[in-house]
Amino acid sequence: MPAHKQTLLEKSRKRKVSDAIAILTALQFGPRQRNEIAAHTLLALLDLQPNAPWKDAQAPLRGITPIIEFIATAYGLRYAPNTRETIRDEAVKFFVEGGLLLRNPDDPKRPTNSGKTVYQVEPSALALIRKTGTPGWSPALKKYLGSRAGLKHEINRKRQLARVPVTLPDGSKVALSPGGQNPLIKAIIEEFCPAFAPGGIVIYIGDTENKFVHLETAGLASLGVALASSAKIPDVIVHYPAKNWLLLIEAVTSAGPVDGKRRKELKDLFAGCKAGLVFVTAFETRRAMQSFVAQIAWESEVWIAEDPDHMIHFNGDRFLGPYPDVLPK
Repeated sequence: MPAHKQTLLEKSRKRKVSDAIAILTALQFGPRQRNEIAAHTLLALLDLQPNAPWKDAQAPLRGITPIIEFIATAYGLRYAPNTRETIRDEAVKFFVEGGLLLRNPDDPKRPTNSGKTVYQVEPSALALIRKTGTPGWSPALKKYLGSRAGLKHEINRKRQLARVPVTLPDGSKVALSPGGQNPLIKAIIEEFCPAFAPGGIVIYIGDTENKFVHLETAGLASLGVALASSAKIPDVIVHYPAKNWLLLIEAVTSAGPVDGKRRKELKDLFAGCKAGLVFVTAFETRRAMQSFVAQIAWESEVWIAEDPDHMIHFNGDRFLGPYPDVLPK
């Protein structure tokens, strides 16, 4: 490209980024969500080239990697792969919470941590942005900001409709994010627990959106356990008071059974626990279990949701219980 054309292109790129930052400022996003990375992210989600007018803004479905690729191609800035988390956590996440973006509008039940997760500019926000630089911008902005509370409420309502409701043994309820392993976690709590740990207390449930969606800190503390937020916690923890067992359950849909390494990790993580530890891997179906059979640790248990009344014991000397090396001292 001739030098003068390259210079004009660079000026167009800088002007678009500056305008995008001004839009994010007008939409009342905080300083970390109106920087250059956030501006480039917004431009990618609008599919807006440097020389294109704002009225040509579009709303394609785009994931984080396509966002990075668009920025590199259109704006000549190649973000490193480790920038993915920055874009997700410091821009996209807040854009979703602010109602600017919709997450997985094509499939609301898609898990948040799915590699297929996509984002799209919300229609009324798109209509506003298309008025950038025109006389209609100011009145449209005022109307948009005035209606945003209702808009965010409607978006959140739709998200809630897609969530997985779970009823705990005590009758209380927890809502998990859609998809992924959460339907299996629901089965663990509502079917496994009544059958194999009647009267059990669900102490912890992990969720892809919220690692601590349900945590009974006092219950863990009474058992002599304190878990750091950075710890690799099993998907479900259940205390079975009648036997004084602590069931550590991994819900497996694609990875993560209790293999030998994981069993040792959990044993170390819960060292000093006043209850005996029971290691359980849960699968949705026998077919889902097939590729993991060789990995499952001895002295652990397997539960399959499609056969909820049965257990598979990876050792023959006892029926569902802690082994001598993990009994409370």
